[in-house]
Amino acid sequence: MSETQLKVDKTGRRVKRMFGEIAPKYDRMNHLLSMNIDRLWRKKTVRIVSPVDDTPILDVCTGTADLALAWCKRVKGNVDVVGTDFCREMLEVGIQKKQQHKFGNRLELLEADTLHLPFDDETFQIISVGFGLRNVQDTDAGLREMTRVCKRGGKVAVLEFSHPQWQPFKSFYGFYMSKILPGIGRVFAKNSEDAYKYLPDSVSEFPSGAALMERMESAGLTDVKMYSFTLGVVTLYVGTRQNEDADG
Repeated sequence: MSETQLKVDKTGRRVKRMFGEIAPKYDRMNHLLSMNIDRLWRKKTVRIVSPVDDTPILDVCTGTADLALAWCKRVKGNVDVVGTDFCREMLEVGIQKKQQHKFGNRLELLEADTLHLPFDDETFQIISVGFGLRNVQDTDAGLREMTRVCKRGGKVAVLEFSHPQWQPFKSFYGFYMSKILPGIGRVFAKNSEDAYKYLPDSVSEFPSGAALMERMESAGLTDVKMYSFTLGVVTLYVGTRQNEDADG
């Protein structure tokens, strides 16, 4: 499905307003709705995509900085971690968490749009995004920008919800996402943009599996691999930036 055919409104203004409204309750709702398994998904991500040198790490669409702080805990030596997000309210929550985190001094949080990252080419050894790429208005442009700031031979990692295929879990998951989750969200995190209806709608439209791997390859990544977590609820996609230009 092309970007122009999408039914979910992912315009930057709408997404920024929506996440700004739910920012104070975002972490609590995430842990509640995932039964705290989201912590395990991030822990697995930073273990699979392991840093290899002292080059900085970038986490885009960092939100309240959970994945960025997981990197801070994982890295050793003088590796710096940068987290970016275009929603100031989410970053403010992340700043509070950073100040209380044992390794928060390794993290710098910046307000920036993933479609226009304020960094030079080939700056980072790893660029990650956790549950945020589907919120970027142009998926392919976001992947290209992430690849641009990744050094040659570095990794781009996308952690995102996917579509379980195993029955009867597939049916239960579909019912949970479409019926139960939006209801819980409306009760505990009221907002004008109906954020917890947006979540299952955006997941259902976002490419997963081979479709997302192909998009990553088109952005300039090679050797793309995927790792399925929790019966296919979440998938980690990891690609390597080519050591040479495709036409080189």
